[in-house]
Amino acid sequence: MRPIFHPSLVNGRYGDPTIYVETLFEKHSLLFDVGEISSLSARKIRRVDQIFVSHAHIDHFVGFDHLLRLLVGREKTVQLYGPPGFAERVFHKLQAYRWNLIEAYPCDLVFVVSEFETPSSLSSTRFRLKKAFAAEPSVSHKSPAGVLCDEPTHRVSAAILEHGTPCLAFALQEAAHVNIWKNRLSQRGLPVGPWLRSLKKAVVERRADDHLVHIDGPATSDDRLVPLGSLRDLLTVAAGQKIAYVTDVADTPANRAAIVALVQNADILFIEAAFAGADAGLARDRGHLTTTAAGEIAREANVRRVEPFHFSPRYSGEEERMLAEVMAAFAGSHA
Repeated sequence: MRPIFHPSLVNGRYGDPTIYVETLFEKHSLLFDVGEISSLSARKIRRVDQIFVSHAHIDHFVGFDHLLRLLVGREKTVQLYGPPGFAERVFHKLQAYRWNLIEAYPCDLVFVVSEFETPSSLSSTRFRLKKAFAAEPSVSHKSPAGVLCDEPTHRVSAAILEHGTPCLAFALQEAAHVNIWKNRLSQRGLPVGPWLRSLKKAVVERRADDHLVHIDGPATSDDRLVPLGSLRDLLTVAAGQKIAYVTDVADTPANRAAIVALVQNADILFIEAAFAGADAGLARDRGHLTTTAAGEIAREANVRRVEPFHFSPRYSGEEERMLAEVMAAFAGSHA
């Protein structure tokens, strides 16, 4: 089935780490990290409403100002997620500018910044343009099993990793795909129509069997309310796509275990491979993964496809070599 989410590396394998995730048939998009984003069109940036930042090193967060510039003057709420201390860094970014003319803006821009403090808790702070982006009192809430957000279309989970500073890895799980069998509709004498979108939505949102679905047939037929449970035989449900994002982490047993648990069975794993396998000492000193480590982690997590990135500029012109090292380690015992 066709996936809803379509991720792309904004700056290639050597540039600032940023993944833009386009949502099919929807007017919203996601970002994983906000490095340099000037290559993205204004239209694409204005669709972003969820941003997941691994940590606040400059190459992962420098694009926030560009995004802010394009969103000011528009009615919009953007959810940002990051490690402990992230809300304060967003606050200082926002307060670097003067907002004395905000009364002239008819629209309000809101940033809701959530810090992943522990695997079971989040703390959220709201910043509104209409209040000159003053920080409103933070609110703490539970985060079951590392889940940052749980939307009808997707869920994003995180793990806290070590990079000399807390650094988050993320897994985006698309909601289930629902396929309607038209031959079964015909056998039951049910019409094809807009009501099927409501049926799919109810299934994706995990509604109970007694949830009522409104069947709106042709004008000559009677509209009906039917329990969801009696309609389940009309469809099949398949797991949605899983996309994972891992960058800027030390190659330690604890980090490896946390990454593998988070990205297990991902359809696509975007994972940093900053240094070549022969430069493991440099990678260790700087808290990054090698090509070999990236491939081994992908293999252990049983991912379907690995997309390495964040190659160090020292390997400029050697992309084929870096990719080959990752893929050799990924093949491992499967070769």
